[in-house]
Amino acid sequence: MSAMLLFTCLSLTVQRSKPTIHLIGDSTVKAGQGNGNDGLWGWGSWLHDYLDTTKVAVANYALGGTSSRTFMTRGLWKAALDKMRSGDYLLMQFGHNDGGPLDDTARARGTLRGIGEETQDIYNPITKQRETVHTYGWYLSRYIEEARAKGVTPIICSPIPRNRWEAGRVSRGTNSYPQWAQAVAEREKCLFIPLHDLIADQYDRIGEAGTARFFFEHDHTHTNRAGARFNARVVAAALAKLSDKQLKSVVKRNARTGRPRVE
Repeated sequence: MSAMLLFTCLSLTVQRSKPTIHLIGDSTVKAGQGNGNDGLWGWGSWLHDYLDTTKVAVANYALGGTSSRTFMTRGLWKAALDKMRSGDYLLMQFGHNDGGPLDDTARARGTLRGIGEETQDIYNPITKQRETVHTYGWYLSRYIEEARAKGVTPIICSPIPRNRWEAGRVSRGTNSYPQWAQAVAEREKCLFIPLHDLIADQYDRIGEAGTARFFFEHDHTHTNRAGARFNARVVAAALAKLSDKQLKSVVKRNARTGRPRVE
């Protein structure tokens, strides 16, 4: 074998051995047409800045307006799953849009509350087909099951908090999607990042006036560039604290510890 051919083979081996972190979720993970040209940004668009991309790649399939249900029913999940390979990671965050109506004429994206096996049969006026709607937790479990079938390690993130305050603290979701996300992770023995609480704790530290700079104008949900970068660093630091040693090794040292910077 020639030296050039040997070098090419070794290069391909190294390239194929680098895992990818695949992101799925809603606009808080990836927002805006053209990945943020309208001033809305999701944390998934900046996660790579806090990772060693010589050791790991990041692919962001999240799409604004989707719920755990519609990301699957619109074919977005299959398109992402087809690109995953054994040894990769799946990082998911849903919940902001799951509370909507099941069968309205605008989006029909809601899911049933909780993590159980309950279902509701509906007529979907958008697809013009009958559809069986499941619980939020059911859809998360499907993502986990199908990712694992391909040798992919799933990680659930609880949804980031909205910019809503009560008595000087960010409003926490109680008996809602943050808790249900954690419950699914525990049931499925899946890696979990309590992103809702991690970020809410940071917002409490910064205060209501300081946190306002992270959100798009007159918007309680969508972060701007600064907010998305801030949240991405929180995600990276959380990845470094998971039990997976490979994930710890790909997080840049300056993102592993300490408080995220306010840019």
